[in-house]
Formats: sequence, structure tokens, C-alpha cells
Amino acid sequence: MKIFIKTYGCQANISDSEILAGKLKSQGHEIVSSEKQADKIIVNSCSVKNKTQSKILHYLKKNQNKKIEVGGCLIKTIDLTKQFPNIKTLDTINVNKLNQPLVKSHKELAIIQISQGCLNACTFCATKLARGVLKSYRIGDIKREFQRALEQGAKKIYLTSQDNGCYGFDIKTNLPELIKELTSIEGNYKIRIGMMNPWHLRKIKNELIESMKSDKIQKFIHLPVQSGSEKVLKDMKRIHTVKEFKEFSDLFRKSFPRDKYKDSTIATDIIVGYPTETQEDFQETLNLIKEVKPEVLNVSAFSSRPKTKSSKLKQLSSEIIKERTKKINELYNSYRKAIPLRILTQ
Repeated sequence: MKIFIKTYGCQANISDSEILAGKLKSQGHEIVSSEKQADKIIVNSCSVKNKTQSKILHYLKKNQNKKIEVGGCLIKTIDLTKQFPNIKTLDTINVNKLNQPLVKSHKELAIIQISQGCLNACTFCATKLARGVLKSYRIGDIKREFQRALEQGAKKIYLTSQDNGCYGFDIKTNLPELIKELTSIEGNYKIRIGMMNPWHLRKIKNELIESMKSDKIQKFIHLPVQSGSEKVLKDMKRIHTVKEFKEFSDLFRKSFPRDKYKDSTIATDIIVGYPTETQEDFQETLNLIKEVKPEVLNVSAFSSRPKTKSSKLKQLSSEIIKERTKKINELYNSYRKAIPLRILTQ
């Protein structure tokens, strides 16, 4: 059978699709590059934002007369069968992630999942509902996957999960230990460490910085602060503080200054318009961005997700959210012009 896989969302989803494609190919199916060529379409879905959900629903509606199966996170948060009774669902999440047959998207890039799930319960997040509680993969299994990727020509390795910061906490190890093991492997490659929540740095920050000094590690850190207001962070059930985010940002800048490390990058995420966010709270977020000046700023207008605690709160008007989103993007654009293009496109 000819199968087309349509993927939405994060690096973990891209990896899941590569694993799924490898499994299907090993079963004798042909993976094709477009819907027109396909006998069946598999949609690997995402549940993070309403905007992405709308795109997925539009795609399903446009192709509903074709044979379609849907996997990914969205099927865990909404019932697609009510709107699309002929669509089947499949589990792309609770499968073995390592040392499986793959159909890779890019020859020189390998995406390796080091864990699944997380240890928190943020009020706005639907991903936890789909991915569950932290399950870290053994360092030995990750090393075997890593070595296979290098043998197959990978030059850049992305370590990904829902939260890299808590890697290993459930199996008595941690992210710095994993990094040390991986960078001991010989070869011409760069490792990029994916997103980690700031509060885990309380346990690992010094060891993490030390492990990142290897020339095999890209000097890139992705810490989603989400708000510059301590009050809003508490409302979101984020368990870090603004002060902690700023302190680690300062430590990272001092450890990896741009004049010595040309790829040194801080990335962060901001949610604009959380239901309890006041104008004063938003101003604190603007102040934080002005102070830290992250090279990469991912701004998301708050969108209420099904089954989350924040969906039960009184929502801010779309006009307020749009205005605040515009202001923070204007702030980012005011200084991003001075950031080298290689940083913005890495």
C-alpha cells in the first residue's frame, strides 16, 4: 500500500513519524511524498494550539473521502470521530522510540527522543494529557541509537522530549550525565539539546553548563519562561521564578559569550493573554524580554485547550490578546535585527 504521512507539531512528532514510516516500510508498504500518490493518509497530529488544531481539522475535512488514520496528541484531547466518523485512530505515542527502522526526513539530521512525558501539570498544557508522566530511556539505548545515526551519516543530532530538563530523574541519572556519555563518542557531529523547563536547573545547572563546554555541543539553550510575572507563573502552575530564569540566563551568557561562541543562543517561549494576566503582568513580561533579550523568542497568543484547567477560567478578549501579542513582537523585532541570521535560522 502507498502511504503518505502528514506531520504537525514538535521534533518528537517528526521523530514519531520517522519511526512510523520505518515500521510501515519494513512491513512492505511504500512511503510516498504526497496525498495524490497515496492509497492511505496517516496524520500525526498536535494538540498544543487551537491554530494547529484548526489546520488539522481543515486538512481532515479536505481529505475525508480518502482512507485516513490519525495519530499523535490530538486524538487524546478531542473526539475526532464525532466530526469524522469514518476516520480511524492509531497510537503513535506509546511505541518503542529507539533502535527502530526509520525513514529519515534529512540524511544529516537525526532526532533522538531521550524520554517521554513530564513531571509537571501546567494549567494550559494539553500535551501532558497525551504524553503522560516522565519515562526516561536508558543511556545505553540512547547511545546505541546515537551511534547508529552517526553510521548513517548524521552530522547534527537533536536530543528531544517533552522536557529534557528532567531527563533521568526517574532512573537515577540526569541530562548532564547523558551528555557526557554521548560526547565521549568519536565523530564529526554537533548535538543540539532541546527544550527544558527552568525549574529543573535547580538540580543540574552547574553540571549542565560544564557538560555543554564540549565542542560537540551547540551552545543553544531553550528555556520556556512563559511569563515575566511571578503571579501569572503561579497561576499557570509553573514552578520556576522569573529570578531563576534571569539567573540562569546570566550564567549561560557568562559561560558562553557570543564573542567566543558564535552560535551562543538563548531561546524562550512566551504565552500572551493567559486568562489571569493583567496589563501590569504583561508589562513585567515586556520588561523581562528587554532585560534578557533572548535571541529566539517564540510568542504564542493564549488559546484554551480542551480538558486543561485554564479552559475553565474566564478568558481575555481576543482584542486584548492581539494588542499584547503585537507589542511583544514589536519589542522582539526592535532588537532581533542585530542578531546574526545564522542564529535565527539554526
